[in-house]
Amino acid sequence: MLSLPISAPSPEHEKFTFPHVGQRMVKTAIAVFLCLLIYYIRGYEAGNMPTEAAITAIICVQPFVKDTGKFALERLTGSLIGSVWALLFLVLLINVPILAATKVTLYAVMSVGVLTSIYTSVLLRIPDTAGLAAIIYICIIAGFPDIEDPLRSAAIRIFDIHIGTLMAIAVNVVHLPRHKNRDRVFFMQTKDLAPDRLSRIPSAALFRLNYLYNDGAKISLMSEHAPAFFILQMSEARLTVPMIVMDGAAIYDAGSNEFLYSETITPEDSERIRTRLNALGFSYFIYTIHHDKTCIFHQGKVTEQEKVIYDNMKSSPYRSYLEGEIYEPEEVVYYKIIATDGMITGMMVAIRGLLADGTLRAVIRPQAGAPGISGLYIYSAKATMKHAQNVVMWMLREKEPALQSVDVFAPVPYRNEHDAIRLLHRLANEYEPVAFLPRRKKRSKNLS
Repeated sequence: MLSLPISAPSPEHEKFTFPHVGQRMVKTAIAVFLCLLIYYIRGYEAGNMPTEAAITAIICVQPFVKDTGKFALERLTGSLIGSVWALLFLVLLINVPILAATKVTLYAVMSVGVLTSIYTSVLLRIPDTAGLAAIIYICIIAGFPDIEDPLRSAAIRIFDIHIGTLMAIAVNVVHLPRHKNRDRVFFMQTKDLAPDRLSRIPSAALFRLNYLYNDGAKISLMSEHAPAFFILQMSEARLTVPMIVMDGAAIYDAGSNEFLYSETITPEDSERIRTRLNALGFSYFIYTIHHDKTCIFHQGKVTEQEKVIYDNMKSSPYRSYLEGEIYEPEEVVYYKIIATDGMITGMMVAIRGLLADGTLRAVIRPQAGAPGISGLYIYSAKATMKHAQNVVMWMLREKEPALQSVDVFAPVPYRNEHDAIRLLHRLANEYEPVAFLPRRKKRSKNLS
C-alpha cells in the first residue's frame, strides 16, 4: 500500500506559517503578465500603460472553472454591460451639461450608472457578474470630464477591459500539462477534515473536496462513527467511492444510502459479551445494522453519563434508538459503554478476559461535546480500517483491476480548517502532479 506522508510543522512555526501559493494567485499573475505583454508588443510605454486590462484580469480570474463556456460568456456579458452603460452615461453627460455642472450632481449621475449596471446583471439572471459590470462601468466613466475626447477614451478602455477579460478566461482554460492518477484510490479520515463528529466540514475544504470528486479522483472517506455523523458533517460532499464507517466495521454507500458490507460480531461472541457486561452490572448500547439502517438497542438503566450523549443522539432521524431485545444476533456490529474517563479505564480492565482469545478488540474514545466522558467500544477483531480498505479495493477492482490504494494521513490532530485544506492540497498534488514532460506508461502494481 502506498503512503502519502505530510511533513509535520516544526514547533517554532506552529503559531505562524506562510500560506500556500494557490492556483488563483499564480493564474492572476500570469493573466496580468499577458495583458502587459500585449501592450508592450503594441508599443505602449510604461509611463502611460493602460491598467484597465490588468485590473479586469485580476477580477475575472477564478481558481477553478467547471463550465468554461458558461464562465466565459458570463464574464464577457458582464464586461459588455458595464461598457455599454458607461458609453450611454458619457453621451448623456456630454449632451446634458447641467448634469455635470457640479461635482455633487456628476457623482450622483455616476452612482446611478453603478446601480443601473448591477440591476441589469440581476435582470439578465447573471448576478455573479454584477460586481464586475459595476467596476468596469466606473473604470470607464471615472475620468470624466478631465479627459480629452471622452468617447474615444471610453472606446480604448472598453478594448483594454475586454483584453483583460479574455486573458483571464484563457488562463482559466489553459492548464499546465498534468497526468491524473485515476488508477489510485485515496483513503482519508473524516477526523482530519472536521474538528469532531458534531461539526461540519469547513466550506473551503468541502469545495476543494468536491472539486476533486468532480474531477474524477477516487477518495474513500473513513470514519470511526456511524453514517449519521457523516450526514451531519459533510452531507454536501459528492462521494463517488464507498466510505468506511464504524471504525472499519462497515462500508457505506452514501449515494444509495445502503451498507455494502459489515464485519459483525458472531452470535457466540455477542452472547459472551452480554453475559459478562450483565454480570458486571454495566449498562450498554448494542449497535446493529438492520435493513440498511443503524439500530441501537440499550440494555440496563440509563446512567447520568449516558443521558448526556443519549438525549442528543436519539433526536437524529438517521438512527433508531430502541429498548428491548435486538432483531437478529447476526446483525450486531459493536457494543458501546459510556462512562467518565476515570471509570472507563476500570471497565476496560474488567472486560479484558473477553479479548483473550483474539476474536474481539476494544478501544476507548473521548465523546465529542461531553468533556470528561469516554466510550468503550467492542468490535470483532476483523473489524479494522485496514481490513475495510482491502474490502473497498476488492469491490472497486472488480471493474478496474489495476487500482492502487494510497493512505492519506495528517501528522497532527485537526486544529483548524487550514490543516484540512493543506491535507487536501497534498492529495491533489498526488492525484494530479504537474508534468512538464510526457510520462512513460508504467505497469500497474497491486500494492495493497
